[in-house]
Amino acid sequence: MSLDRLALPAVIFLIAFLAYGSQLLLFPYLEPHPLKPDQTRNFNSLVVCIWITYARACFTDPGSVPDKWLLTLGASNKVEALRQKHRWCRKCEAFKPPRAHHCKMCGRCIPKMDHHCPWTANCVSHRTFPHFFRFLFYSVVSMVQLEYFLYVRAAVIWENRNLPIYFGPTLTQMILLFVLSFVNSVTLLALGILLARNIWCLGGNVTTIEGWELERHETLVYRARKHGGYLDGPDGTKIRIKKQEFPYDIGIYQNIKQGMGGNPFLWLWPFAATPSNDSGLDFETNGFEDPLLSWPPPDPDRMPRSKIPKSYDKDFTYGDEPALDVERVSAFRRRQQEDFDRLAHGSSGTILRRRVDSVSNEYENLHGSQQPDIDNAGHDREGWRDSDGDRLDDFGVDENAEVFYGDDIPLGELIRKRQAGSETKYQH
Repeated sequence: MSLDRLALPAVIFLIAFLAYGSQLLLFPYLEPHPLKPDQTRNFNSLVVCIWITYARACFTDPGSVPDKWLLTLGASNKVEALRQKHRWCRKCEAFKPPRAHHCKMCGRCIPKMDHHCPWTANCVSHRTFPHFFRFLFYSVVSMVQLEYFLYVRAAVIWENRNLPIYFGPTLTQMILLFVLSFVNSVTLLALGILLARNIWCLGGNVTTIEGWELERHETLVYRARKHGGYLDGPDGTKIRIKKQEFPYDIGIYQNIKQGMGGNPFLWLWPFAATPSNDSGLDFETNGFEDPLLSWPPPDPDRMPRSKIPKSYDKDFTYGDEPALDVERVSAFRRRQQEDFDRLAHGSSGTILRRRVDSVSNEYENLHGSQQPDIDNAGHDREGWRDSDGDRLDDFGVDENAEVFYGDDIPLGELIRKRQAGSETKYQH
Protein backbone atom coordinates (compact mmCIF):
# COMPACT_ATOMS: atom_id res chain seq x y z
CA MET A 1 0.00 0.00 0.00
CA SER A 2 1.28 3.46 -0.88
CA LEU A 3 2.04 5.82 1.99
CA ASP A 4 -0.25 8.40 0.37
CA ARG A 5 -3.20 6.09 0.96
CA LEU A 6 -2.45 6.08 4.68
CA ALA A 7 -2.68 9.88 4.96
CA LEU A 8 -6.48 10.08 5.25
CA PRO A 9 -6.80 7.24 7.82
CA ALA A 10 -3.94 8.81 9.79
CA VAL A 11 -5.67 12.19 9.96
CA ILE A 12 -8.99 10.57 10.93
CA PHE A 13 -7.29 8.58 13.68
CA LEU A 14 -5.47 11.69 14.95
CA ILE A 15 -8.70 13.71 15.19
CA ALA A 16 -10.51 10.86 16.97
CA PHE A 17 -7.61 10.20 19.34
CA LEU A 18 -7.24 13.81 20.45
CA ALA A 19 -10.96 14.63 20.58
CA TYR A 20 -12.46 11.47 22.02
CA GLY A 21 -9.51 9.71 23.62
CA SER A 22 -9.04 12.65 25.96
CA GLN A 23 -12.74 12.88 26.90
CA LEU A 24 -13.35 9.16 27.36
CA LEU A 25 -10.05 7.75 28.64
CA LEU A 26 -8.45 10.61 30.57
CA PHE A 27 -10.60 13.52 31.73
CA PRO A 28 -13.09 11.45 33.81
CA TYR A 29 -10.22 10.07 35.94
CA LEU A 30 -8.08 13.15 36.54
CA GLU A 31 -8.91 16.17 38.64
CA PRO A 32 -10.83 18.38 38.09
CA HIS A 33 -12.54 15.36 36.49
CA PRO A 34 -14.96 15.51 33.50
CA LEU A 35 -15.39 18.68 31.52
CA LYS A 36 -18.12 21.08 32.55
CA PRO A 37 -21.29 21.00 30.43
CA ASP A 38 -20.48 24.26 28.64
CA GLN A 39 -16.90 23.09 28.02
CA THR A 40 -18.14 19.80 26.61
CA ARG A 41 -20.64 21.55 24.38
CA ASN A 42 -18.19 24.10 23.00
CA PHE A 43 -15.36 21.63 22.48
CA ASN A 44 -17.48 19.03 20.71
CA SER A 45 -19.08 21.69 18.53
CA LEU A 46 -15.60 22.58 17.30
CA VAL A 47 -14.85 18.90 16.70
CA VAL A 48 -18.02 18.55 14.60
CA CYS A 49 -16.87 21.54 12.54
CA ILE A 50 -13.53 19.80 12.02
CA TRP A 51 -15.21 16.68 10.68
CA ILE A 52 -17.47 18.65 8.32
CA THR A 53 -14.76 20.91 6.91
CA TYR A 54 -12.25 18.07 6.57
CA ALA A 55 -14.76 15.93 4.66
CA ARG A 56 -15.54 18.83 2.32
CA ALA A 57 -11.82 19.56 1.80
CA CYS A 58 -11.26 15.91 0.89
CA PHE A 59 -14.28 15.14 -1.30
CA THR A 60 -15.12 18.44 -3.01
CA ASP A 61 -14.15 18.40 -6.68
CA PRO A 62 -11.24 20.86 -7.07
CA GLY A 63 -12.56 21.90 -10.47
CA SER A 64 -11.42 21.54 -14.06
CA VAL A 65 -10.87 23.62 -17.16
CA PRO A 66 -13.81 23.21 -19.56
CA ASP A 67 -13.32 22.84 -23.29
CA LYS A 68 -13.08 26.22 -24.99
CA TRP A 69 -13.05 27.89 -21.60
CA LEU A 70 -12.48 31.33 -23.17
CA LEU A 71 -16.07 31.25 -24.40
CA THR A 72 -17.32 31.15 -20.78
CA LEU A 73 -15.92 34.62 -20.03
CA GLY A 74 -18.05 37.74 -20.09
CA ALA A 75 -18.14 39.87 -23.22
CA SER A 76 -16.07 42.62 -21.59
CA ASN A 77 -13.22 40.24 -20.77
CA LYS A 78 -13.29 38.01 -23.83
CA VAL A 79 -11.42 40.22 -26.30
CA GLU A 80 -8.68 41.01 -23.79
CA ALA A 81 -8.36 37.35 -22.77
CA LEU A 82 -7.97 36.23 -26.38
CA ARG A 83 -5.14 38.74 -26.88
CA GLN A 84 -3.19 37.57 -23.82
CA LYS A 85 -0.29 35.15 -23.93
CA HIS A 86 -1.93 32.14 -22.35
CA ARG A 87 0.02 29.10 -21.29
CA TRP A 88 -0.35 25.78 -23.07
CA CYS A 89 -0.75 22.38 -21.38
CA ARG A 90 0.95 19.52 -23.20
CA LYS A 91 -1.06 16.89 -21.33
CA CYS A 92 -4.51 18.44 -21.84
CA GLU A 93 -3.48 19.81 -25.27
CA ALA A 94 -5.31 23.06 -24.58
CA PHE A 95 -4.79 26.60 -23.35
CA LYS A 96 -5.13 27.03 -19.61
CA PRO A 97 -6.68 29.95 -17.68
CA PRO A 98 -4.57 32.29 -15.56
CA ARG A 99 -3.40 30.73 -12.27
CA ALA A 100 -4.29 27.19 -13.41
CA HIS A 101 -1.75 24.34 -13.31
CA HIS A 102 -1.72 20.71 -14.38
CA CYS A 103 -1.78 18.49 -11.28
CA LYS A 104 0.16 15.26 -11.71
CA MET A 105 -2.03 13.49 -9.11
CA CYS A 106 -5.43 14.66 -10.35
CA GLY A 107 -4.34 14.28 -13.99
CA ARG A 108 -5.89 17.53 -15.20
CA CYS A 109 -5.52 21.29 -15.08
CA ILE A 110 -6.88 22.73 -11.82
CA PRO A 111 -8.24 26.32 -11.71
CA LYS A 112 -6.27 28.51 -9.30
CA MET A 113 -4.31 25.54 -8.02
CA ASP A 114 -2.64 26.23 -4.66
CA HIS A 115 -1.04 22.80 -4.15
CA HIS A 116 -1.96 19.14 -3.98
CA CYS A 117 -2.38 18.28 -0.29
CA PRO A 118 -1.44 14.68 0.62
CA TRP A 119 -3.37 14.95 3.92
CA THR A 120 -6.65 15.53 2.10
CA ALA A 121 -5.71 13.52 -1.02
CA ASN A 122 -7.10 16.42 -2.99
CA CYS A 123 -6.01 19.65 -4.62
CA VAL A 124 -6.32 22.87 -2.68
CA SER A 125 -7.81 25.06 -5.39
CA HIS A 126 -10.24 27.88 -6.03
CA ARG A 127 -13.13 25.56 -5.10
CA THR A 128 -11.60 23.73 -2.14
CA PHE A 129 -9.51 26.45 -0.48
CA PRO A 130 -12.40 27.80 1.67
CA HIS A 131 -13.05 24.33 3.09
CA PHE A 132 -9.34 23.72 3.65
CA PHE A 133 -8.95 27.09 5.41
CA ARG A 134 -11.93 26.42 7.69
CA PHE A 135 -10.53 23.00 8.53
CA LEU A 136 -7.25 24.59 9.62
CA PHE A 137 -9.07 27.26 11.60
CA TYR A 138 -11.32 24.90 13.57
CA SER A 139 -8.46 22.46 14.14
CA VAL A 140 -6.22 25.14 15.63
CA VAL A 141 -8.99 26.63 17.82
CA SER A 142 -10.06 23.21 19.16
CA MET A 143 -6.47 22.17 19.88
CA VAL A 144 -5.84 25.41 21.76
CA GLN A 145 -8.83 24.56 23.94
CA LEU A 146 -7.64 20.97 24.37
CA GLU A 147 -4.19 22.25 25.30
CA TYR A 148 -5.78 24.27 28.09
CA PHE A 149 -7.73 21.24 29.39
CA LEU A 150 -4.56 19.15 29.46
CA TYR A 151 -2.56 21.92 31.12
CA VAL A 152 -5.12 22.28 33.95
CA ARG A 153 -4.92 18.57 34.78
CA ALA A 154 -1.12 18.48 34.55
CA ALA A 155 -1.00 21.47 36.93
CA VAL A 156 -3.17 19.63 39.49
CA ILE A 157 -0.84 16.61 39.35
CA TRP A 158 2.16 18.88 39.89
CA GLU A 159 0.54 20.56 42.91
CA ASN A 160 -0.22 17.16 44.46
CA ARG A 161 3.21 15.74 43.76
CA ASN A 162 4.05 15.47 47.51
CA LEU A 163 0.94 13.43 48.37
CA PRO A 164 1.11 9.62 48.67
CA ILE A 165 1.23 7.91 45.31
CA TYR A 166 -2.16 6.24 45.74
CA PHE A 167 -3.79 9.71 45.69
CA GLY A 168 -2.36 10.39 42.25
CA PRO A 169 -3.04 9.04 38.74
CA THR A 170 -1.99 5.59 37.62
CA LEU A 171 1.01 4.99 35.41
CA THR A 172 -1.27 4.37 32.42
CA GLN A 173 -3.04 7.67 32.98
CA MET A 174 0.28 9.52 33.28
CA ILE A 175 1.51 7.99 30.01
CA LEU A 176 -1.75 8.87 28.25
CA LEU A 177 -1.58 12.45 29.57
CA PHE A 178 1.99 12.79 28.31
CA VAL A 179 1.19 11.31 24.88
CA LEU A 180 -1.89 13.48 24.42
CA SER A 181 -0.02 16.61 25.49
CA PHE A 182 2.93 15.87 23.21
CA VAL A 183 0.86 14.96 20.13
CA ASN A 184 -1.49 17.89 20.60
CA SER A 185 1.35 20.38 21.10
CA VAL A 186 3.30 19.22 18.04
CA THR A 187 0.21 19.14 15.83
CA LEU A 188 -0.92 22.54 17.11
CA LEU A 189 2.46 24.05 16.30
CA ALA A 190 2.48 22.61 12.76
CA LEU A 191 -1.12 23.57 11.94
CA GLY A 192 -0.72 26.95 13.61
CA ILE A 193 2.17 27.78 11.29
CA LEU A 194 0.20 26.48 8.31
CA LEU A 195 -2.85 28.55 9.28
CA ALA A 196 -0.72 31.68 9.69
CA ARG A 197 0.82 31.11 6.27
CA ASN A 198 -2.61 30.67 4.68
CA ILE A 199 -3.89 33.85 6.34
CA TRP A 200 -0.91 35.71 4.86
CA CYS A 201 -1.52 34.16 1.43
CA LEU A 202 -5.24 34.93 1.63
CA GLY A 203 -4.56 38.57 2.50
CA GLY A 204 -2.21 38.92 -0.47
CA ASN A 205 -4.29 36.74 -2.83
CA VAL A 206 -1.23 34.57 -3.41
CA THR A 207 -1.33 30.81 -3.80
CA THR A 208 1.49 28.58 -2.59
CA ILE A 209 2.63 28.07 -6.18
CA GLU A 210 2.52 31.81 -6.87
CA GLY A 211 4.60 32.42 -3.75
CA TRP A 212 7.22 30.15 -5.31
CA GLU A 213 6.96 32.07 -8.58
CA LEU A 214 7.33 35.43 -6.80
CA GLU A 215 10.54 34.31 -5.12
CA ARG A 216 11.82 32.93 -8.43
CA HIS A 217 11.05 36.22 -10.20
CA GLU A 218 12.83 38.19 -7.47
CA THR A 219 15.92 36.01 -7.93
CA LEU A 220 15.90 36.47 -11.73
CA VAL A 221 15.52 40.26 -11.41
CA TYR A 222 18.47 40.39 -9.02
CA ARG A 223 20.61 38.30 -11.35
CA ALA A 224 19.65 40.36 -14.41
CA ARG A 225 20.75 43.59 -12.75
CA LYS A 226 24.29 42.24 -12.67
CA HIS A 227 24.20 41.63 -16.43
CA GLY A 228 22.64 44.81 -17.78
CA GLY A 229 19.05 43.65 -17.40
CA TYR A 230 19.44 40.55 -19.59
CA LEU A 231 19.96 36.84 -18.93
CA ASP A 232 20.99 34.03 -21.25
CA GLY A 233 18.14 32.00 -22.69
CA PRO A 234 18.17 28.82 -24.80
CA ASP A 235 20.51 28.78 -27.81
CA GLY A 236 22.37 31.88 -26.62
CA THR A 237 19.41 34.27 -26.94
CA LYS A 238 19.27 37.26 -24.60
CA ILE A 239 16.11 37.60 -22.51
CA ARG A 240 15.26 40.93 -20.92
CA ILE A 241 14.22 40.59 -17.28
CA LYS A 242 12.47 43.44 -15.51
CA LYS A 243 10.52 43.77 -12.30
CA GLN A 244 6.88 42.77 -12.78
CA GLU A 245 4.26 43.41 -10.11
CA PHE A 246 2.02 40.59 -8.96
CA PRO A 247 -1.28 41.28 -10.76
CA TYR A 248 -3.85 39.62 -8.48
CA ASP A 249 -3.37 41.58 -5.25
CA ILE A 250 -6.46 43.82 -5.32
CA GLY A 251 -6.59 44.87 -1.66
CA ILE A 252 -6.84 42.84 1.53
CA TYR A 253 -10.64 42.88 1.85
CA GLN A 254 -11.23 42.10 -1.82
CA ASN A 255 -8.55 39.40 -1.71
CA ILE A 256 -10.31 37.67 1.19
CA LYS A 257 -13.68 37.97 -0.54
CA GLN A 258 -12.24 36.36 -3.65
CA GLY A 259 -10.77 33.48 -1.64
CA MET A 260 -13.54 32.88 0.92
CA GLY A 261 -16.70 34.22 -0.74
CA GLY A 262 -18.55 37.51 -0.90
CA ASN A 263 -20.45 37.24 2.43
CA PRO A 264 -18.14 37.83 5.45
CA PHE A 265 -20.67 36.16 7.76
CA LEU A 266 -20.17 32.87 5.90
CA TRP A 267 -16.38 32.87 5.78
CA LEU A 268 -16.17 30.48 8.75
CA TRP A 269 -19.52 28.74 8.29
CA PRO A 270 -18.84 25.00 7.75
CA PHE A 271 -21.81 24.62 5.37
CA ALA A 272 -20.97 27.62 3.17
CA ALA A 273 -21.44 27.03 -0.54
CA THR A 274 -18.52 25.85 -2.66
CA PRO A 275 -17.32 28.44 -5.23
CA SER A 276 -18.44 27.69 -8.76
CA ASN A 277 -15.98 26.28 -11.28
CA ASP A 278 -16.52 29.18 -13.70
CA SER A 279 -15.54 31.74 -11.06
CA GLY A 280 -12.03 30.25 -11.07
CA LEU A 281 -11.37 30.84 -14.76
CA ASP A 282 -10.98 34.63 -14.73
CA PHE A 283 -9.68 36.97 -12.02
CA GLU A 284 -9.65 40.70 -11.45
CA THR A 285 -6.22 42.35 -11.66
CA ASN A 286 -4.87 45.48 -10.01
CA GLY A 287 -3.87 47.25 -13.24
CA PHE A 288 -0.28 47.94 -12.16
CA GLU A 289 1.03 46.17 -15.27
CA ASP A 290 0.03 45.88 -18.90
CA PRO A 291 -3.10 43.64 -18.93
CA LEU A 292 -1.61 41.69 -21.85
CA LEU A 293 1.30 40.50 -19.68
CA SER A 294 0.84 37.04 -18.28
CA TRP A 295 1.92 35.59 -14.96
CA PRO A 296 4.48 34.16 -14.23
CA PRO A 297 6.98 36.55 -15.89
CA PRO A 298 9.58 35.29 -18.40
CA ASP A 299 12.07 32.79 -17.04
CA PRO A 300 14.98 31.86 -19.35
CA ASP A 301 15.43 28.46 -17.72
CA ARG A 302 11.82 27.49 -18.47
CA MET A 303 11.71 28.51 -22.11
CA PRO A 304 11.50 25.68 -24.66
CA ARG A 305 14.72 24.70 -26.40
CA SER A 306 15.04 25.05 -30.13
CA LYS A 307 14.52 22.07 -32.36
CA ILE A 308 17.42 20.74 -34.45
CA PRO A 309 17.59 22.82 -37.63
CA LYS A 310 16.55 20.95 -40.75
CA SER A 311 19.82 21.97 -42.35
CA TYR A 312 21.56 19.48 -40.12
CA ASP A 313 20.09 16.68 -42.18
CA LYS A 314 22.06 17.96 -45.18
CA ASP A 315 25.38 18.20 -43.40
CA PHE A 316 26.06 14.53 -44.08
CA THR A 317 26.35 13.65 -47.77
CA TYR A 318 25.46 10.09 -48.60
CA GLY A 319 27.04 10.22 -52.03
CA ASP A 320 26.41 7.42 -54.46
CA GLU A 321 27.55 4.60 -52.23
CA PRO A 322 24.61 2.16 -52.02
CA ALA A 323 26.52 -0.09 -49.63
CA LEU A 324 27.02 2.58 -46.99
CA ASP A 325 26.73 1.02 -43.52
CA VAL A 326 23.43 2.02 -41.85
CA GLU A 327 25.02 1.75 -38.40
CA ARG A 328 27.63 4.34 -39.38
CA VAL A 329 24.88 6.74 -40.42
CA SER A 330 23.02 6.20 -37.12
CA ALA A 331 26.22 6.70 -35.13
CA PHE A 332 26.94 9.92 -37.01
CA ARG A 333 23.47 11.25 -36.27
CA ARG A 334 23.87 10.50 -32.57
CA ARG A 335 27.16 12.40 -32.50
CA GLN A 336 25.53 15.20 -34.47
CA GLN A 337 22.74 15.45 -31.86
CA GLU A 338 25.28 15.49 -29.02
CA ASP A 339 27.25 18.26 -30.76
CA PHE A 340 24.11 20.30 -31.21
CA ASP A 341 23.17 19.88 -27.54
CA ARG A 342 26.59 21.04 -26.42
CA LEU A 343 26.48 24.00 -28.79
CA ALA A 344 23.00 25.07 -27.74
CA HIS A 345 23.21 24.48 -24.02
CA GLY A 346 26.81 24.82 -22.98
CA SER A 347 29.72 22.46 -22.62
CA SER A 348 28.29 20.86 -19.48
CA GLY A 349 25.43 19.38 -21.52
CA THR A 350 22.77 20.62 -19.10
CA ILE A 351 19.82 22.78 -20.02
CA LEU A 352 20.28 24.99 -16.98
CA ARG A 353 23.23 27.02 -18.27
CA ARG A 354 23.69 30.30 -16.40
CA ARG A 355 26.20 33.05 -15.90
CA VAL A 356 26.42 33.77 -12.19
CA ASP A 357 29.04 35.95 -10.54
CA SER A 358 30.10 35.74 -6.90
CA VAL A 359 27.47 38.23 -5.75
CA SER A 360 24.54 36.38 -7.32
CA ASN A 361 25.90 33.09 -6.00
CA GLU A 362 25.77 34.49 -2.50
CA TYR A 363 22.24 35.77 -3.10
CA GLU A 364 20.98 32.44 -4.41
CA ASN A 365 22.41 30.64 -1.40
CA LEU A 366 20.00 32.73 0.66
CA HIS A 367 17.07 32.91 -1.77
CA GLY A 368 17.05 29.61 -3.63
CA SER A 369 19.32 27.55 -5.82
CA GLN A 370 19.37 26.36 -9.41
CA GLN A 371 20.33 22.72 -9.87
CA PRO A 372 20.02 20.50 -12.92
CA ASP A 373 17.42 17.79 -12.46
CA ILE A 374 16.63 15.07 -14.96
CA ASP A 375 13.79 12.59 -14.49
CA ASN A 376 13.96 8.86 -15.20
CA ALA A 377 12.81 9.37 -18.79
CA GLY A 378 15.64 11.79 -19.46
CA HIS A 379 13.44 14.90 -19.60
CA ASP A 380 14.42 18.10 -17.87
CA ARG A 381 12.49 19.20 -14.81
CA GLU A 382 12.36 22.50 -12.99
CA GLY A 383 15.57 22.40 -10.95
CA TRP A 384 15.36 25.74 -9.15
CA ARG A 385 14.41 25.51 -5.50
CA ASP A 386 13.13 28.28 -3.26
CA SER A 387 14.47 29.21 0.16
CA ASP A 388 12.49 26.32 1.70
CA GLY A 389 14.07 23.83 -0.72
CA ASP A 390 10.86 23.31 -2.71
CA ARG A 391 10.31 23.25 -6.44
CA LEU A 392 7.05 23.14 -8.38
CA ASP A 393 7.04 19.35 -8.41
CA ASP A 394 6.76 19.37 -4.60
CA PHE A 395 3.41 21.18 -4.87
CA GLY A 396 1.97 18.57 -7.23
CA VAL A 397 2.53 20.51 -10.47
CA ASP A 398 3.33 18.40 -13.53
CA GLU A 399 6.36 20.40 -14.67
CA ASN A 400 6.66 18.66 -18.05
CA ALA A 401 3.07 19.60 -18.95
CA GLU A 402 3.47 23.35 -18.76
CA VAL A 403 4.50 25.55 -21.69
CA PHE A 404 4.94 29.18 -20.74
CA TYR A 405 5.78 30.77 -24.07
CA GLY A 406 4.30 30.66 -27.56
CA ASP A 407 7.29 29.08 -29.29
CA ASP A 408 6.20 25.60 -28.24
CA ILE A 409 2.43 26.01 -28.75
CA PRO A 410 0.97 24.24 -31.81
CA LEU A 411 0.63 26.66 -34.71
CA GLY A 412 -2.92 25.54 -35.42
CA GLU A 413 -4.02 26.51 -31.92
CA LEU A 414 -2.43 29.95 -32.23
CA ILE A 415 -4.23 30.52 -35.55
CA ARG A 416 -7.57 29.41 -34.08
CA LYS A 417 -7.05 31.70 -31.11
CA ARG A 418 -6.29 34.66 -33.39
CA GLN A 419 -9.36 33.92 -35.52
CA ALA A 420 -11.55 33.66 -32.41
CA GLY A 421 -10.18 36.98 -31.18
CA SER A 422 -10.95 38.67 -34.48
CA GLU A 423 -14.50 37.32 -34.54
CA THR A 424 -15.15 38.35 -30.93
CA LYS A 425 -13.74 41.83 -31.48
CA TYR A 426 -15.94 42.24 -34.58
CA GLN A 427 -19.06 41.15 -32.69
CA HIS A 428 -18.49 43.57 -29.83
